[in-house]
Amino acid sequence: MKRILLACVLLLGAASAHAVTGVAFVHGTGDQTNAYADYWQSPMIESVRQGLADPNNLLVVNCDFTQYMWTAPAAGCLANQLYGFITSRGIDRLIVITHSNGGNVMRWILSNPTWDSRYPTIINAVARVDALAPSSAGTPLADAVINGNVFESSVGWLLGYANDAVRQQQVGWMAYYNQNWLLGTAGRPALPMPFRDVVGTDVSASPFSSNSYCGGYAENVGLSVTQLWLSSCSDGFIDCSSAAAAGSVWFYDTQGTGGMVLSHNQSRRACFGLDTVLRTDVAAN
Repeated sequence: MKRILLACVLLLGAASAHAVTGVAFVHGTGDQTNAYADYWQSPMIESVRQGLADPNNLLVVNCDFTQYMWTAPAAGCLANQLYGFITSRGIDRLIVITHSNGGNVMRWILSNPTWDSRYPTIINAVARVDALAPSSAGTPLADAVINGNVFESSVGWLLGYANDAVRQQQVGWMAYYNQNWLLGTAGRPALPMPFRDVVGTDVSASPFSSNSYCGGYAENVGLSVTQLWLSSCSDGFIDCSSAAAAGSVWFYDTQGTGGMVLSHNQSRRACFGLDTVLRTDVAAN
């Protein structure tokens, strides 16, 4: 019996040791054709890539996330790219890094395995989702956009104006989706794998602070303005309660960045060691 148990342990260890790890970056709201350069930027992607045993096992998704999360241009596009990546590269341990509304699109796939024939293969390969500033419970800013409020021009790109993805992220709408279609929030069944939130708690926008310039000073100033629509704990786009609503909190920004806050824009960039945290996570077993 001891020999059988030992053999099982060795086999499990060998299987784990030979797992093929891949990373997929999933952008937030927007119609992306070059998310590598325009959304995440090279310092973030290339830093995280260093955590992979095979640096080619990295995918930067480009989809039209101005659409509702379940549609062909959104979840359909994401599924197509993830499925192709997994099957072509033999990935059996996929770490998905999402930002903002990208977490909702990914959560749609994980929550609805019978919706699309590609979904089970994707779900079986995913080891975890590292969700950066996810809008899991929506944002009052989406309500403000849909209701016609005017925002500073410096954050117009962030809000995406009155498209379907912004409409979907209205607080009441996300409450409905969470209750009926999505897993992982309070009172709902858990997601089939860890969905770990990185929560931004504030925005630094002082011209006298070097912290305000990482990710773009103008964007951070704009996010400090939109905080007027949000709670005292927010990243300028997402309330902390929304970012922490699905799955579990991995860490609040200051806990992983040596005390620095991460605005919504900074949480998709190589700011204050966030890229190093993600790279270390990718390299870990």
